[in-house]
Amino acid sequence: MSAQYHQFTFPLNITYQEFLPYYRGEVNKVEVVDVSGRTLWINARHFRPFLTSTGIRCYFSMTLDAQGNLIKLAKV
Repeated sequence: MSAQYHQFTFPLNITYQEFLPYYRGEVNKVEVVDVSGRTLWINARHFRPFLTSTGIRCYFSMTLDAQGNLIKLAKV
C-alpha cells in the first residue's frame, strides 16, 4: 500500500514580537495561505525552530500524510 502525501508551499512573514504569543502557547494555530490560495492552520510549535530575533520571513514547503499529520516542514 503506497502512502499519499500532500504538498503545500506558503510564505510566512511575522515579526518576533508578533510571534511571541504563539511561542508562549497563548495562541496555538498559525494561519497561512499557500501559493494556490488554500488557507491552512498549522500548529505554531512547528515554527519555533525557525524563529530568529527578526521573526520568521521565508517561504516554507510542508508535506502532510493522508491523515493530515506533518511529515516535513522546511524553508524553501
